[in-house]
Amino acid sequence: MAGLNVSLSFFFATFALCQAARRLSKALLSEGTYASFAREVVGAAQLGACCLEMQVLVELGPWAGGFGPDLLLTLLFLLLLVHGATCDGAAANPTVSLQELLLAEASVPCTLLALAAQGLGMQAARVLTRRYWAWELSDLHVLQSLMDAHCSSTLRTSVPHGTLVEGACAFFFHLSLLRFRNTLPVYRVPLTALLVTFMAYTAGPFTSAFFNPALAASVTFQCSGSTLLEYAQVYWLGPLTGMVLAVLLHHGRLPRLFQRNLLYSQKNKYRTPRGKLAPGQRDTPMPAGGCRSWETTREAGRQLPGSG
Repeated sequence: MAGLNVSLSFFFATFALCQAARRLSKALLSEGTYASFAREVVGAAQLGACCLEMQVLVELGPWAGGFGPDLLLTLLFLLLLVHGATCDGAAANPTVSLQELLLAEASVPCTLLALAAQGLGMQAARVLTRRYWAWELSDLHVLQSLMDAHCSSTLRTSVPHGTLVEGACAFFFHLSLLRFRNTLPVYRVPLTALLVTFMAYTAGPFTSAFFNPALAASVTFQCSGSTLLEYAQVYWLGPLTGMVLAVLLHHGRLPRLFQRNLLYSQKNKYRTPRGKLAPGQRDTPMPAGGCRSWETTREAGRQLPGSG
């Protein structure tokens, strides 16, 4: 259990350092710079470091430390729970930032800045975590340091199947984000952590269930076993496609690109009464622009965010 204690200390230290970095960034930077860049760098670094250390426990723990799957899944759920509670709204995932762009909730420059911040945070997490492994504080880290230079691919299935798996995971993940986005964090964070833990359990043996392009690029793109094009197809194209399908299914359209609902028919909630006209009303002229005003109202109703 000494290796587990070292890993737990690493997790606690990571969360503490990231929280300190958030507080310092808020104090030194403007609100816009913090929200669009610094918060994403810290959130991505926190997620990346924890996932890298968790990967060591998953790959080496069962035969070098005697860790069972129940312990590993419980630890993963707790890590996701703490990350969701401390990330301060950071996406730490390129597909989440692109989802906000498709929903017309973020501008193109802000999205590009967030993507750059997430990539920077993931790479920083990889460099710092490898330096921590070099200290060899546990037998697991000694083994990991020896194996790190010759890491193997996390893609343990065919490329089409891996793309389908990553796309399906991203689809359900983003659909849950859209469904529970207005739910209180005390309910939303545990539900999301439980969903991700379940997908890691079911899809992990095939692709490690990243459904996060920046995280996958940091963890497995430099490993042998697959080409860069195969990695990009599975870990970039798959999650991106799943995210687009989730937005399309939830809203019936892509708000950034289409105003008209593409999937669901629009029905008017208000019906015109079918009563007989009074004798004095038959010759009453219609106000100028009456039909135009009615059609404009209908079009405006179609464009409301909740109408899709």
